[in-house]
Amino acid sequence: MITVIGLDGSPLGSADIATLAAATLVVGGRRHLAAAPPPLEAVVVELGPLDLALKALACHRGDAVVLASGDPGFFGILRSLRERGLEYTVRPAVSSVALAFARAGLPWDDAQVVSAHGRDPRHAINVCRAHPKVAVLTGPGCGPAELGAALAGWQRRLVVAEHLGTPAERVTSCTTAEAASRHWDDPNVVIVLAGQPPVSAPGWRWPPGAAQGGWALPEADFSQQDAVITKAEVRALALARLAPGPGQLIWDVGAGTGSVGIECARLGAAVVAIERDPRRVRLIRDNSKKHGVDVRVVEGEIVEGGVIGREGVGREGVEGGAPAALSDLPTPDAVFIGGGGTSVVEAVVTRQPARIVVALAAVDRVAPALSVLGKAGYTLDGTLLQAARLSPLPGGVHRFDAVNPVFVLWATRPPGGTSARIISTDTEDQMVGGSETAPAELADGVGRMERVGRPQETPPPRAGGAW
Repeated sequence: MITVIGLDGSPLGSADIATLAAATLVVGGRRHLAAAPPPLEAVVVELGPLDLALKALACHRGDAVVLASGDPGFFGILRSLRERGLEYTVRPAVSSVALAFARAGLPWDDAQVVSAHGRDPRHAINVCRAHPKVAVLTGPGCGPAELGAALAGWQRRLVVAEHLGTPAERVTSCTTAEAASRHWDDPNVVIVLAGQPPVSAPGWRWPPGAAQGGWALPEADFSQQDAVITKAEVRALALARLAPGPGQLIWDVGAGTGSVGIECARLGAAVVAIERDPRRVRLIRDNSKKHGVDVRVVEGEIVEGGVIGREGVGREGVEGGAPAALSDLPTPDAVFIGGGGTSVVEAVVTRQPARIVVALAAVDRVAPALSVLGKAGYTLDGTLLQAARLSPLPGGVHRFDAVNPVFVLWATRPPGGTSARIISTDTEDQMVGGSETAPAELADGVGRMERVGRPQETPPPRAGGAW
């Protein structure tokens, strides 16, 4: 029989002590084995490669214990045990995410929870850019320092919880710059907040959803002040081709009122809006606030190699003074180009986003845009979008009023063309660290199976490591 016991720093209960004492096989990370020493006669599998531990559990003919962090059903080992067809019972402890929010004194039914362990960290980072309250399960190469550096330009505050549930526990609130400039012990969990802790209405599900009320909203839902706005019909098609969602970063270039970028943000994506007109910049900020989304605004005109102008950051409209180089902006997954001509398309393709959507009112600009996108290796498609809207007439009858036609082009990179950097080959199914991330030993690729009396001494911690 396999018993999975969660550890959160609290002493083991009498039932767990008895179960561990009777085990003839104990599996766990080095720090777990140090916290709950196995019996002298037990076979011990100290975690490195997960496959070794799973094979040992599958072959064992006796009582086995798996030691894991927190709640083993939350980004933990239970998925892997089920996939192997192994039977087990679970005795969970408090998740490190729950502990981190408790230490910060914050509710978390309105929070997003993401893992940066064994995955491309960009997805977790983009969720932090898009949402006001996010818990990050850190991993090698994406700890508090790396998160702080990646969130430069967004108004964020970090709460870093190190060694939760142990005598060495430390909880630190800091700015992104402070987080990026110092060393952090692992294991740790990071809570990322937009400014002061947001106050939200009571929810009814977790995690909270996005895009309440649908998408392709009416133009009347955006403050315009005579600014050009992308019509709802065009936005509907653009959103379908941009495919925004949690973990994605979208650029809205020539953003105007910000309608496209705001709709992407409502669907959970992180958004950078680039606009050269200061009056429209204010509209974007006002519309973002109205729709409850956090859109980063860069004030300037995009050209190949850079953005000419000033940069504005965050939902409160705080402005910075330095020009933002195109190379300094985080890499987008998709880009919507609503203005600026061929030179903007040329600048965007240098960053090789997976998807580009271009809206053009002038037929003369279609061929040059297609040429630039084609030479950059994109697969091309497009349509001339013509719509007519129902309009009332006197006497209770109606007519259809034509909307100005728009050429919508979309370009996609062939599969396999992504430049995203994967920091580890581990997957969530390898995260035996229980409630969030794997023990540090898993990242080291260290594994051994032997009879031991007591586990070896825990090695010194590393910055930005796994929980």
